[in-house]
Amino acid sequence: MANNPLDMSKIREILQLAEQGKSISFISRYLNVHRKTIRKYLNEKELLNLPNEELLSKDDLELDELFFGKNTPQLSEHLKQLYAYFPHVEKQLKRPGITKYRMWQEYKLMYPNGVQTSQFCEHYNRWSAKVNPVMRMVHKVGDKLYVDYAGKKLSIVDKGTGEVKEVQFFVAVLGASQYTYAEVTLTQKKEDFIGSLQRALHFFEGTPQAIVPDNLKSAVTKSSRYEPTINDTLLAFATHYGTTILPARVYKPKDKSLVEGAVKILYRRIYAELQDDIFHSLQELNQTIWEELKEHNSVKLTGRPYSRLELFDEMEKTELMELPAAWFQIREQRMATVMTNGHVLLSVDKHYYSVPYRYIKKKVKLLYGQDTVEVYHKYLRIAVHTRNYRKYDYSTLSEHLASTHRFISEWTPQRFTQWAADIDEYVLQVISKVLESKQHPEQAYKSCMGILSLLKKDTIGKERLVNACKQAIRFGSYSYQAITNILDRELDKEEENEIAPPDLPDHGNIRGKDYYK
Repeated sequence: MANNPLDMSKIREILQLAEQGKSISFISRYLNVHRKTIRKYLNEKELLNLPNEELLSKDDLELDELFFGKNTPQLSEHLKQLYAYFPHVEKQLKRPGITKYRMWQEYKLMYPNGVQTSQFCEHYNRWSAKVNPVMRMVHKVGDKLYVDYAGKKLSIVDKGTGEVKEVQFFVAVLGASQYTYAEVTLTQKKEDFIGSLQRALHFFEGTPQAIVPDNLKSAVTKSSRYEPTINDTLLAFATHYGTTILPARVYKPKDKSLVEGAVKILYRRIYAELQDDIFHSLQELNQTIWEELKEHNSVKLTGRPYSRLELFDEMEKTELMELPAAWFQIREQRMATVMTNGHVLLSVDKHYYSVPYRYIKKKVKLLYGQDTVEVYHKYLRIAVHTRNYRKYDYSTLSEHLASTHRFISEWTPQRFTQWAADIDEYVLQVISKVLESKQHPEQAYKSCMGILSLLKKDTIGKERLVNACKQAIRFGSYSYQAITNILDRELDKEEENEIAPPDLPDHGNIRGKDYYK
C-alpha cells in the first residue's frame, strides 16, 4: 500500500467519513492525510468488495491483515491467542493494584505453553501502541477526569438579527473508560466553565478523584510547572464535590493527550456532522450534540470488543464518588461596613441586609450566590439571607436588632389599627386617618405611637383620649399635635351636642380603615 501505513484508527475514520458521503478533499482536510493516500485506501476497500459495516466490525489485526497482509508476518497460533487476550488485559490494568505481571500469571493459567513474562510485556506494548496511537498511559478507574476546549468553534445564528455567534466546544473525558461528555457555551469564562464541569459530573453521575484542566484563565490564575495557582471559585467547586484540581503541566502535552485525542475524534464524528447545519440557540445545538454523543459513546473502541459506555457501566461508574445533594453555586465577594441602622449594603443589587446589632460600624465580607447572601466578620459567619433583588429595600431579621430597634421594625398598619380598635371606634377612625395622611409609613407610625401612648398617662386615660378623638373628628384635624392641643386646652371636657362620626364617602380613591386589616 504505502511506505508508511496509517494508524488503523485513521483508516477506520476514512471508511466512516466516506460512508457518510464526505468527499476525498473534505476527508483530507479533516484527517490531515494526502488525497492520494485516501484514494488508495478507498480503492483497496473497493477491491475487497466487503460492506462497510463488516469492515468496521473487524478488530485491528483482521483489518491489518486485509489492508497490509502482504507486509505483515503471519502470526503463530499461540500469538493469535495472546493478542486476542490483550483487550481483557487493558481493561483489568485500569483497576487499582493490577499489574502486567499479575495478568501474565492469569494468562499462563489459561495457556500453560504461552509466552514468558518479557515477551508478554513486549507484545502487549506493541499491541497497545497500535490501538492507542495517542495515549499510552494507564488510567485507573474513577481516578481522573480530563477537560478541555476544542480549538475549532461551532456557531449559532440569532433569529432576529441574523448575527452569527461563535460558541465554545467543551469536552470532558474519564481516563479509564474514555466515556465522554460534550457541550457548547457562549464563553470560556469562569461561570460557563464551572457550569460545564458541573453538568459533566452529573452526566457521569459521580465525581472522580481529580479533575485535570488545561491552564486556561477560568481555572488557573498563575501558571507554574510545579505549583500552579488555582482560582478561588474553582477551589470552592472542588471542595463542594470532594475532588482535587490538577492542572496539566505547562509544556507537557502528554498530560492532556487523552482529552485532546477525544476532541479530535469528536471533530470528525460530531463537528463534521453539524458544521453545515444552522442552529438558533445553545439549547438546540447542545441537544443535537448530546444525540451524537450517545452514538459516539456506544461505538466499539478500536481493537476492543466493548464501547466506552460498556466499559464505564462495567468498571468506572461504581468507582466514582457520590455527588453532593445540592448543586454548587458560584459566589461572588464584596466588602462593606455595617451601617448604624444594623444593615449592610450589597452594592450590586442596591439591597440592604441586617446583621446582629453588635457589628455596627464593623467591616464585613459578603459572599453571595444566585439564591443566598452570607455575611462574614473575621471568618465567622454572622448572617444568612435569601437573596433579594429589589432595589433600595431591606431584608431584616428581628433577632439581629437591639430591643428598641426590634420593636420599631415590627410596626405595621395592622398593628396600629388593631390597637386603636381595642380602645374605641373614635380612636380607630383617627388612627386610620393618620395612616392615610402621611407620605412615608414611618411618619405615620410615629404619630400613631404618640397618640396611642397617651392612654398610659395618668392625667389622661381612656375617657379623655376617646373624647379628644371625638373632637378631632369634629374639627377634621388628624395628628398627634392636634390631639395633644385638645387635651392641653381641655377641649375634650367641654359639653356639646354629640353627633355621630360622619360616614366616609364611598369613593374608589379612599382606602378607609379596612384597608389596613
